[in-house]
Amino acid sequence: MNHQSLCKDGRVSCVSIRRIVLVLMVCLSAGAIQAQTDIDAIMMSKRNFCTGIMYGNSSWTNYWEGTLKRNNENLGSVSTQSVSIMGNYGVNRRLNLLFGIPYIQTKASAGQLKGHNGIQDLSLWVKWMPIEKEWGKHIFSVYVLGGASAPLTNYVADYLPLSLGLRSKTLSLRGMVDYQYGSWFTTFSGTYIHRSNITIDRMAYYTTEMHYTNEVYMPDALQVNWRGGFRDKGWIVEAVADQWTTLGGFDITRNNMPFPSNRMNATRLGINLKYEDVFLDGLSLTGNAFTTVAGRNMGQANAFAAGVFYIIDFPAKKKKTKEVSTEKQ
Repeated sequence: MNHQSLCKDGRVSCVSIRRIVLVLMVCLSAGAIQAQTDIDAIMMSKRNFCTGIMYGNSSWTNYWEGTLKRNNENLGSVSTQSVSIMGNYGVNRRLNLLFGIPYIQTKASAGQLKGHNGIQDLSLWVKWMPIEKEWGKHIFSVYVLGGASAPLTNYVADYLPLSLGLRSKTLSLRGMVDYQYGSWFTTFSGTYIHRSNITIDRMAYYTTEMHYTNEVYMPDALQVNWRGGFRDKGWIVEAVADQWTTLGGFDITRNNMPFPSNRMNATRLGINLKYEDVFLDGLSLTGNAFTTVAGRNMGQANAFAAGVFYIIDFPAKKKKTKEVSTEKQ
């Protein structure tokens, strides 16, 4: 049994519930909903294209102002809804190309701050499996991934916790290992995220000192992810632990609004589910639920998501052969 045998005809669903886009993890207004296979150990088969739509919902009332956990009656409950279009194309069984585009809507149940809505960032990933070793019921695999994201609209970043994102362009490099025994597996990955500086709509701001510029330095970040559970032809059920750490930044000052370059850390626990081939061959239904158990300058968010995806199999092109005439001239 190898990773390609998880679906009929060698096809594997493109969804194992990852994030919509990495930037959402570091916004107080987001619950870090996860989607797509840039974080799991499953590959799309050659010339298969999986695409679909995913709805996500995240909300929080309490948050960490630095390390102080508190609430804010001027905000009430802050919620984020998202609808994402995602896809995964199998160049071959060892190389996949992935994308994701989310539409985001934010809202606060109290106070005067108005929520925002719109298209956020385009995320692109290249996923490569250079090593796959199989002996008996054991499978060991190594993956290398490169990712990039960039804003698709000129949304306001300096409006946390109700902005759509941080509007920083990112480059990501991830290493991932997976071990499977029969239908049981465990996966571990580490990701380094480089974030570009951003500009905001004011010419001066204060962090731990005064800055007379509209450019904001954005610290890089590190993400560590573990998942483990059960996967076979029809089901994937996995527990997930995820840690996001900002490599720099500063804390929200007392009773102040968050700022894009804050040190935003979060530890989340959750569960992912996927069931495929339910009504139609190639169809997959997915769902997840996550909760934030520890954080810094982050909302203590509870989040869930659900999606529907379908695999399109593009057949190989047949080579044309010249017909040779046997008719006498």
